[in-house]
Amino acid sequence: MRELDPLLHSQLRLAIMSLLLSVEEADFVYLKEKTEATAGNLSVQLEKLDTAGYIQVTKEFVGKKTRTSCRITDTGKKALEDYIDALREYINL
Repeated sequence: MRELDPLLHSQLRLAIMSLLLSVEEADFVYLKEKTEATAGNLSVQLEKLDTAGYIQVTKEFVGKKTRTSCRITDTGKKALEDYIDALREYINL
């Protein structure tokens, strides 16, 4: 059996990746609302996914406010596909 990717084997990180898979881009506020995570925890998890190359984080100014947006990378899509395939092996689908 293949090992499950420990980076994706976290409820919040898996939720973030799943949300980003279904949209072209999502901003921090959207991800925070959908995952019901605290801002601090979400920031930490986004940083981990960004460092791994699974997502791309862009920070910009919109007026006087900062806007953080995220998108899944090809590496992230592949990692999520592999994770799902590994889960299927565990449950014999």
